[in-house]
Amino acid sequence: MRKTRSLVAGALGIATAVALTACGSGSSSDAADSGKSGDLSAVKGAGKTITVWNMQGDLNADTMKAINDEFTKETGAQVKVQTQQWADIATKVTTALATDGTPDVVELGNTDVPLFANSGGLADLTSAKSQLQQGGTWLDGLAGPATVDGKLYGVPAFAATRTVIYNKSMWDQAGITSAPTTYDELTSDLDKVKAKFGGQKDFAPFYLPGKYWYDGLQWVWDAGGDVATQDGDSWKGGLASSEAQQGLNDFKTFQNAYSTKASATINTTGTGQPDQDKDIFAPGKTSAVVGNAWEIGVIEQDNPKLTDADLGTFPFPGKSGKAQPVMLAGSDWGVAAKSKNQELAEVWVKIAASEAMQTGPIAKQGWIPVTTEEIATVKGTADALHQAYFDAATNSQSTPAAANWATIEGDGAVEQFFADIASGSKSPADAAKGFDDHLDQVLNNNG
Repeated sequence: MRKTRSLVAGALGIATAVALTACGSGSSSDAADSGKSGDLSAVKGAGKTITVWNMQGDLNADTMKAINDEFTKETGAQVKVQTQQWADIATKVTTALATDGTPDVVELGNTDVPLFANSGGLADLTSAKSQLQQGGTWLDGLAGPATVDGKLYGVPAFAATRTVIYNKSMWDQAGITSAPTTYDELTSDLDKVKAKFGGQKDFAPFYLPGKYWYDGLQWVWDAGGDVATQDGDSWKGGLASSEAQQGLNDFKTFQNAYSTKASATINTTGTGQPDQDKDIFAPGKTSAVVGNAWEIGVIEQDNPKLTDADLGTFPFPGKSGKAQPVMLAGSDWGVAAKSKNQELAEVWVKIAASEAMQTGPIAKQGWIPVTTEEIATVKGTADALHQAYFDAATNSQSTPAAANWATIEGDGAVEQFFADIASGSKSPADAAKGFDDHLDQVLNNNG
């Protein structure tokens, strides 16, 4: 079963951000402003055709047709859809946005928007923001990285996220009859699971690999810390702050108490290491993981004895008293700065982000809508096993909206940072000092 940016039948989709290694040139102020802040509802384009790039496995043909049909109805213009593969997409997008024959609209991984905005490839959509937002409250994890230096360069397309997936049957055997809603309840429940099943070899009450940085950041955010902050044109790593240090220490304590020692230096999957779904959860070597919605289908495929009735989900309770903020996966739509049809492109993006599309064909595919209002509308239509994903998505944060953040994801430093803390090879303070220095160097490097 495919474990990339695709849907599993009956489950919510989840997307992982593409790790890019290129760095942008110039500055975000170089990105072109469309300069057209008129009424998008009045834009007409009979006889014209715009080109839209969407990514393989994301919005399907029926969804794209629904958006395109409405676009043609409103403007008279046509749409040429070109579906792109994820392999080498960063280079392909960079090249395309720099040419006169650029696509008009491009789908971008949400954390990738700052890279292309900084290079000058994306149009500044700030003047049309209120029309594009259409009265809704965009999810922070999508809108945050789409906003660079206070300007809007992307419009949320769809979202997905992670929650705790747990084995209800195992928890029942440990005397637990409902999902925890507080951090103390969670640790108390895991202590009961540990007492019941801890005698089994290599068993982890809660399997949490040290390199799983998507989860690691939740602890930092829950404690009030952040990865990095911007001051003018400069970025400053923030993991040495007292708030971030509290979160990192909490992460280490939890990981060491409930996961296996061997998991401290690995990720959820990869060459030469176990897959948390197939090799750990499905055979009963753990009672809980942090996972994408599509992982539910993977687990059930790997162990057909497990059905929806045996599984449960809940947002990870934070020590803050609220659910931990999550890092959303998903995409934003960008309009090419060199597009000759920018107003038409903005109309298309507006329709794609509209409530009708978000709560209709996009939600029907399994994606999470892009506003809190739309989530409230569709949440009740989801089955009990997937309700938690909607709840988690409403409390999200994002990685720094810095052009060179893509390098941080690509060079593996963030994974190693959390692994050093989980394994004890470095204290949270020492690990933060080194990683903050790395952040300062990379995020402030315009070359």
